[in-house]
Amino acid sequence: MTSTRRLVLIPMAVALACSVAVAAIVMASGRPTVLISSPSASTTTFETGVFTSGDATVSAKPDLATVSAGVESQQSTAAAAQSDLAAKAGKLIARIKSLGVSDADLSTSGYWVGPTYAMGRQTITGYQATEVLRVEWHNVESVGKTLDAIVQEGGATNISVGFSLADPKPAEAQARGLAIADAHSKALAMANAAGVRLGQVLRVSDMSTATPPPIAYAGAALPGAATQVPVGQVDVQVSVEVDYALG
Repeated sequence: MTSTRRLVLIPMAVALACSVAVAAIVMASGRPTVLISSPSASTTTFETGVFTSGDATVSAKPDLATVSAGVESQQSTAAAAQSDLAAKAGKLIARIKSLGVSDADLSTSGYWVGPTYAMGRQTITGYQATEVLRVEWHNVESVGKTLDAIVQEGGATNISVGFSLADPKPAEAQARGLAIADAHSKALAMANAAGVRLGQVLRVSDMSTATPPPIAYAGAALPGAATQVPVGQVDVQVSVEVDYALG
């Protein structure tokens, strides 16, 4: 092939390639756009309805006092601390039972024997033994005198007391009914505001209630003075979640 023919064929090849590319672009521009997506691992579904919550509190006078009474001993050896603690615990238990507390209402909630260390060091300076008793006292009006007897005559050094209901179910049932009524009232208001009708109940969830913490007690403020422990009332709180369909 001569050089003249090479010069002619090269521009023709370039022109042909450009024509093919332009044609491909034109054809592609006329095609509809296709979006390709992979299926999601989890799909979100939206439920239609009215979802609300309700709260209620019922106050009642407590009829049960839970008293925590502890004794402790510090000695040079673990055996000595345990032996001394046994004597102190025996005295405390005897005094508690003399108040009319039954075996069913008296239990041990904690017992510990271990070394004590010098501040900032790992040197053992002695051993400490501790025992904590749990007493259920049903005559809440006389709990102050009971605490005085346990501390002043029983030798208890760590005391706390808390009030509750021996059977909280009736108060919980009352509060639960009020909480559901509160949720229904809110749901009706929401449905009316949105211009829809309230349908049947789909789901009702009852939330747990918290227990009030015990009150710390360190004995009578003055020698010979009777300890005053006002009983007051305890609150039983119930929260519910109620979901309604649309009517």
